[in-house]
Amino acid sequence: MPLRWRGLMGMSCSTHSTAAYQSRWLLLALTTIWLATANAMTQVRIAELRQETVAMFYHGFDNYMRVAFPEDELRPVTCVPLTRDSRNPRNVELNDVLGNYSLTLIDSLSTLAILASAPLDTAATGAKALQDFQNGVASLVLQYGDGTSGPSGKGLRGRGFDVDSKVQVFETVIRGVGGLLSAHLFAAGELPITRYTPRRAKGATKHKLQKGEIPGIAWPNGFIYNGQLLRLALDLAQRLLPAFYTATGMPYPRVNLRHGIPFYQNSPLNKDPDSDENVQEGAPEITETCSAGAGSLVLEFTVLSRLTDDPRFEQLAKRAFWAVWNRRSSIGLIGAGVDAENGEWIGPYAGIGAGTDSFFEYALKTHILLSGHDQPNLTVPFKEPHQSWLDPNAIYTPLTEEQNSPEAFLAAWQQAHAAVKRHLYSGIHHPHYVNVHLATGSPQAYWIDSLGAYYPGLLTLAGEVEEAIETNLLYTALWTRYSALPERWSVRDGQVEGGLGWWPGRPEFIESNYHLYRATRDPWYLHVGEMVLEDIKRRCWTPCGWSGLQDVRTGEMSDRMESFFLGETAKYLYLLLDPDHPLNSLDAAYVFTTEGHPLIIPKEKTNPVIKRKRSASKELQPHTGEGPRDTCPVPPPPIPFTISATAARPDIFHAASLIGLHLIQNHHVIEAEPAKLTGRTANTKSQPDIVTNHTYYPWTLPQSLMPVNGTCARLPMKHTFSIEFPVSTPLQTSQGVQSNFIVFGPQGLVRLNEGILVKSLSGLKMGMVFESPSPFRTLDGPLMESWRVWNIANMALGRDEQIFIPRDVIGEMTDPSFTRVRDSVMFDIVLQLESPIGTNSSAPGSVEEFYDSSSDSKQDILEDSSTDLVFEEQISSAGLAAEYKTMLSSLLHHVTSALRDPAATLLPQQPETPQTYPFITLPAIASTGMGAAPIIDVPDAPDPSQPRSESLIWSNIYFAGDGCRTKLPDDAAKKHEIIVMRRGGCTFSEKLSNIPSFTPTTRSLKLVILISGVTDENDKWQEEGWPAGSGASLFRPLLDKVQVTPSGLVRHHQICMVMVGGGDELEELFRKTRSIGLRRRYHIESQGLVVGNIIVV
Repeated sequence: MPLRWRGLMGMSCSTHSTAAYQSRWLLLALTTIWLATANAMTQVRIAELRQETVAMFYHGFDNYMRVAFPEDELRPVTCVPLTRDSRNPRNVELNDVLGNYSLTLIDSLSTLAILASAPLDTAATGAKALQDFQNGVASLVLQYGDGTSGPSGKGLRGRGFDVDSKVQVFETVIRGVGGLLSAHLFAAGELPITRYTPRRAKGATKHKLQKGEIPGIAWPNGFIYNGQLLRLALDLAQRLLPAFYTATGMPYPRVNLRHGIPFYQNSPLNKDPDSDENVQEGAPEITETCSAGAGSLVLEFTVLSRLTDDPRFEQLAKRAFWAVWNRRSSIGLIGAGVDAENGEWIGPYAGIGAGTDSFFEYALKTHILLSGHDQPNLTVPFKEPHQSWLDPNAIYTPLTEEQNSPEAFLAAWQQAHAAVKRHLYSGIHHPHYVNVHLATGSPQAYWIDSLGAYYPGLLTLAGEVEEAIETNLLYTALWTRYSALPERWSVRDGQVEGGLGWWPGRPEFIESNYHLYRATRDPWYLHVGEMVLEDIKRRCWTPCGWSGLQDVRTGEMSDRMESFFLGETAKYLYLLLDPDHPLNSLDAAYVFTTEGHPLIIPKEKTNPVIKRKRSASKELQPHTGEGPRDTCPVPPPPIPFTISATAARPDIFHAASLIGLHLIQNHHVIEAEPAKLTGRTANTKSQPDIVTNHTYYPWTLPQSLMPVNGTCARLPMKHTFSIEFPVSTPLQTSQGVQSNFIVFGPQGLVRLNEGILVKSLSGLKMGMVFESPSPFRTLDGPLMESWRVWNIANMALGRDEQIFIPRDVIGEMTDPSFTRVRDSVMFDIVLQLESPIGTNSSAPGSVEEFYDSSSDSKQDILEDSSTDLVFEEQISSAGLAAEYKTMLSSLLHHVTSALRDPAATLLPQQPETPQTYPFITLPAIASTGMGAAPIIDVPDAPDPSQPRSESLIWSNIYFAGDGCRTKLPDDAAKKHEIIVMRRGGCTFSEKLSNIPSFTPTTRSLKLVILISGVTDENDKWQEEGWPAGSGASLFRPLLDKVQVTPSGLVRHHQICMVMVGGGDELEELFRKTRSIGLRRRYHIESQGLVVGNIIVV
C-alpha cells in the first residue's frame, strides 16, 4: 500500500497485527462501497432515463406509423412522409437510401424486439413493444407479401421488393437486408426476447420446408410467422446481385431493384454494350464506391447464406472485402474512394471516418461472427433451376480456405489497426486521428468527423480499451460543446470545418459509450448517455417526431427523421440504460451490424468446429512495431476514494482544452436550480458554487464523481523548431567541387517511393519535431531522444517517410542545428567489377539510350553473380540515378538545341567513349575491442549508381583463405592494399597476428576484409524493419587483444579489420573485382541529437 494511503487509514510504517490490518482493509472496502452507492447514478435514476428513452423512441415510431407508413421516412417538422425524389434521379442523398419499401419500419423492428425485453414496469413497456414488433412484421408482410412465389407472395405494394428504384447497394444491405434478418432472428427465437417463447402453430410441420421457411409460430395477433422476413431479405438481396458483375469483385455502387444495372455498360453482365437497353442517357453512371460500401457486406450476406443454405451471398461479400483489402497501400492503409470497375483509388485520403469506417468494423466483427463455425461447403456446385438465377461468383476464381476463415479477418483487422495507430493516430494535445495520404502517411487534413465516433467502440470490442477511452473523451467534449456532433470539426482551427455542421441523429457516439460502459462499468458513461438524451429532447423534438439538426451551432432543424435514429441511436441509448438486458449477457458470437442490427449464426446451423492455426502469410501480419492483443483487459480500477476512473483521469482536461470547452459558457448549470445543485436553499451565497464554464464534462456529471484534489497532467505538446537554409551559391566539398546539383522543380525536391530527395538546400525550410522516446534506432539499440523532420518546404511528411540528401549537397556543414556526422562503425565497400558496360566506340544513340544500356548491363552482371548481396536499393536506377539521368538528358538536349546551326558541321567529331565498369556496394562493419583500429580515412568513392571508367583507389587484393594456418608472405602486406580472409578457423586477433609487419606505403596493406558465411539473417532483420543494405545482420569482430606481429611484438601500424557477409559467392565476386573503394556513411545531428529520418546518400 502506498504511504499516502497508510496515513489515511491510521496506519504507520511499523508492523501491525493481522487482525488490525484486515480490519482496516475491511473498513476501506466498506467505505468504497458506500461511496459508490451514494455517489454513482442510482437505479431509480437509470430507470427514469430508460423510460425517457422508450418514450423518445415511441414518439418517433408512432408518428412514423401514423403519418408516413408505408413510405420510407418521416418529415417531422412539416409532418408529411418523405419519399424518393422522382423529379431528380441524381439526388443521391435521398434516392440512395429511400427505396420505396417502408425503410423506417424495417430499421425499427430490431429496436422493438430489444425493447420487448424491458424490465417489468407500470407502463408494460416490454409487452407493448413485443406486440408492436409482431404487428409491425404483419404490416410489412401485408404490404410486400410473404416472399413466396404463390398468391401470398404478392402484397398491397407489390411482390416482394419489385420496385423501380435505383438504390445504393451498401445502404440497402445494411438497412434493408440487415434489418429483415435481425428481426427474423428475434421472431424465430434465435436472439433472446424476455418472456417470448416461440410456439409452433398446429400443423406447421406437415409439409416439406421450402427455402427460407421455418416451422410456423403462432402469435397472439393471429399471424403465423414461418420465415416471411427471411424470405423477404432473400428477395431483396437477390435484386442486388447484378451489381456484383464487375471485373474487380467489388460491387457497383448502385442497382435498380427491378431492372438491375443496365446503366453500367462495361459490366460483364451487359454482354452487348451496343444494345438499346444499355444506352445511358446523359452523363455516364458513376462507378465510384467507397471502401466501406464495397467491403462492409459480409455480416448480412454471411448470415443470409447460412440461414438459406445459399452460399452465393457470403462468397460475394467476402470477395468484395478482400478486393478492397488487397489494394491497400504499402504502409497498410486503405483509401476512402475506389472505382468498382478498375479498382483504382479515387483521391489520396485515408482515415477512420467517412468512406472507410465500417470496413474496419466488419474485419473484426466478421471474425467474431464466424468464430466457432465451420467453413461453408463449396465443393458442390449450387444452382437453382429457374431463369432468374444469377450467381456472379461464376465469373471469379473461388475464394481460398484462408480467405473464408475467421482467422484471416482477425489478422486483417490487426494489421489495419496497427497501420491506423502508426500513421493516423496523433497524441499531440490529446489523442485523435487525422487524415493522411494513402501512400505516404503524410497528414493531409486535420479534422475529425462524427462518423469516426464509432472507432472507440470498435477498439473496445478488440480489447484496446485504453486507446478507446482516451479517444472517446474528445468526442464527449465535442458533444458537450455543441449539444450534438457536427459532421466535421477542425482540430487545427478549433471550429466546424467548412460549414459542415449538421447532425442527422447519428448513433456512432452513443454506440461507443455503450460498449465502453459494458467494458468498464464506469458510471461516467451513464452520465454521457443522460447528456445525449437531454440534448436530443431539448433540441430535436417536434410534434411529429425527432428532427436532425441542419446546423448544431444555430439549432436549425433539417426536417428529416433518418431511419437510423430509431434503428440505432435509440437502441444503443436504451441498451446503455438497461444493464440487465439479455443481449448484454448473451454468451454467444453475436454482433451488431454497422446499422445496429444484432446478428448471429444459429446453433443448429453450426457445424463441428475446426480449430486452425493463425495464418503465417506475410500479407496478414501486423504492422511493424505493433503487436496484436489476444485477450481483453480487465476494467481499469478506480482511484481510491473516487467513483469514476474516467472522471479521475489526469488527461480528461486535455480533450476539453483541444475542443476549447473551457472557453464555452456552461448554460446548463447556470439555468439549473442552485438548491438542486448544492443541496441548500437557493440564495445569493450559493452562486459561487455554480461553475460558469466546462471545467469538467459531460455537463450532466455530478461534482461528487470528480476527485476532490484531482490534478491534470501536462498537455502532451511536442517541441518543434524550423531550419531555413540561406539562398546562396553552392557549397564546396572537401575536394573543392561545387556540391549542389542543378535544381529542377520547386526548391529541388523530388518525391520518391520512400520519401523526398533533396537536390539543393538553397532556400529550403525544414520543420523538426522532438521525439522522446524516439521511434528510431541504431545498430546499437533504440535511441532515447531524437529529432524527426515532419515538414519540408511546407509539405507534411508521414511518420515513416524519409529525407534523402546526397552527401555532396550537404558538404562539410557543421552548423549546430544541422551537422553531418560520420558513422564510425558502419560504412560501404564499393567494388568496381571487371566486366565492362560499353566498348571503345562512339556513342551512337541518345543519352537515354546510353544510360538504359548501362543499366541493363549492370543488371545482367548482378544476376550472373547469383549472390545474395544487398545492393543500394534506395539509389538504384529506379530512384536517385533515374533523376540524374533525366537532369543530364534535359541539359544536353537544351545545349544541343542552342548550338544547332550550320557551323556545327565544322566542330570536331565526338571522341570515343571509354569503357565503363559497374559498381556494387557491400555493407561493412568495423571491429571492436582493445585491438581494433579506426576505419581508414580515405576519400569517398564516387556515386556507385553511375558506372565509370576510372579505377578506385585500391586495385591489389590478396586472398588469404581463413588466415589461420601460418604466417602470410611478406608481399601480401607490402604489395596488396586489401587482404581478404574467410571467417572461422581461429580468433580474429590470431588472423591479424599472421600478417607480417610492413612499412606503410601507397601500395601496402590498408584494409583486412573478413567474409562471413551466407545466412538467412538478412530476411529476419528486414522483417523487423531494417532497410535492405543496412548491414543490420552483421556483427562486429571482437579484437580482444592488442594487435601483434607474427613475432609477438606490438604492431606499430594498426590494421583496420572489417566484416562483410556473402560467403563463397562474395569471395568469387572479389576475384572478379577491378578495384575497390570506401564510401563512408553519415547521419545528420541537430543540437546534439540524431535527426532520425534524414538519410545521407
